[in-house]
Amino acid sequence: MRWNNLFDDLESQLEQELGAEEVDLRVEEERLRLGRLGVRDRLMSVHEASGGRDYTMRFEVGGDTLRIRPTGFGRDWLSGTVVDESSRRAQVIIPLRSIGSIILDRDQLTESLTPLPQMPAGRLADRLGITFVLRDFGRRRCAVDLVTALGTVHGTIDRVGRDHCDIAVHDPGTPRRDSAVTQYRIVPIDQLLLVRL
Repeated sequence: MRWNNLFDDLESQLEQELGAEEVDLRVEEERLRLGRLGVRDRLMSVHEASGGRDYTMRFEVGGDTLRIRPTGFGRDWLSGTVVDESSRRAQVIIPLRSIGSIILDRDQLTESLTPLPQMPAGRLADRLGITFVLRDFGRRRCAVDLVTALGTVHGTIDRVGRDHCDIAVHDPGTPRRDSAVTQYRIVPIDQLLLVRL
């Protein structure tokens, strides 16, 4: 009888230790997974969790807090619509490295930590960098505001290099014509905080 109690006690202790090891292993795996997350991963998780419903997030960029409804993500940027109290809507591109912080509510914080579903390998959007987007604006001859730490420049992007873009500066509302251009600027890509359409 006492042997049975001893063996039952040993079996119970062994089960507890094995259970504790499994819990420790799962905790360590989760810690490693969280350690590999990037800002883009967290933003994409919130976006995926939205399931297509409208949502907004607040971003601190260059000293301003912007309420943005994200619409797309590239390798190193996000696109979205600025939503403000004046009901004015502006399309923006934000380089991820220019984000000072992201202000989330409790649900968004939880969603940002959710593992992303397995995405098809080699998705085009995952490979497109901000220079691709800027080249597209140049091809379309879109007038843009380039916001840097030194201020905002309005004009049309003429060309985009590996790490910079050339912008022909002209007044808002006027098309890019040589006679309307007041100056030409080379803007380093790493100085861009925001591109507003």
